[in-house]
Amino acid sequence: MALSITTTYAGEFAGKYIAAALLSAPTIENGGVTVIPNVKFKHVIQKFATDSIVKDATCDYDNSGTVTLTERILQTEDFQVNMTLCKKTFHSTWQSMEMGYSSFDQLPTSFADYLIAYAAEKVAASMESTIWVGVNANAGEFAGISTQIAADAALPSAQEVAGTSVTSSNVIAQLGSLVDAIPARLYGKEGLRLYVSQNIAKAYVRALGGFAASGVGANGANNEGTMWYANGALSFDGIPVFMANGMAANTAIATTVDNLYFGCSLLSDLSEVKVLDMSDLDGSNNVRVIMKFAAGATYGWAEDVCTYGITNSAN
Repeated sequence: MALSITTTYAGEFAGKYIAAALLSAPTIENGGVTVIPNVKFKHVIQKFATDSIVKDATCDYDNSGTVTLTERILQTEDFQVNMTLCKKTFHSTWQSMEMGYSSFDQLPTSFADYLIAYAAEKVAASMESTIWVGVNANAGEFAGISTQIAADAALPSAQEVAGTSVTSSNVIAQLGSLVDAIPARLYGKEGLRLYVSQNIAKAYVRALGGFAASGVGANGANNEGTMWYANGALSFDGIPVFMANGMAANTAIATTVDNLYFGCSLLSDLSEVKVLDMSDLDGSNNVRVIMKFAAGATYGWAEDVCTYGITNSAN
């Protein structure tokens, strides 16, 4: 059966597919950062600080304290995806999905949708890694949060915890050292999270399985051994643990959700998705998937960040 794609996706539908690509990264999808859409180039994050404003009462108005307004810039970079895919390679998979041989709840209604979803999945995986460890000099990346904090002299040295190779035997002690470094002004604040790499999350789950490891006890959490965990929420010392798949192994960050930002061009004129069937143009069986978007990430206050296993070159 010959397959021809006669539609080109842009404009209104482009925003939906870019959303699938950018906002499906686990860190974003699970609410680990504050998302700022429609950032065409730069977004100013206002930073407000005061010194002591409480004074003894008098009968007169006596201006107290000094207000300092500073800012941090969230700057997005333009990216693109140019993929050439052979319809023959993907047709059988799409056809079987349309016939019902799939456990997916939502299936692409056309072959073009399927190809865009495939590309969007690859973009989302790239975004997840770039948000945390991206390097601006690398093609297709912006400076990630871990990359930026590692070069920020504003990070207090007391909030920089040296890391090690984390295992189920030492993970509780290592997470404890990160919590101990959290300053009083930040500890107990709403939205505080321990953002940990995948291997640290695995080690913590293993440790809570017990069997006399890390002082948990022979039978582990709820006396269920290694059967205790079913992909639910994790916490440590009352602080939610957020598994950030894009973080480098053996690293972690303690901060609040509202201190981390991801900006993207969703719904702005920098978002574009197109599917071009090349069969009528060059006689080939190829389809070109084209995406254009802008994205970037940063944090607000370095002083409200604690790091584990991230060496700060500025301190």
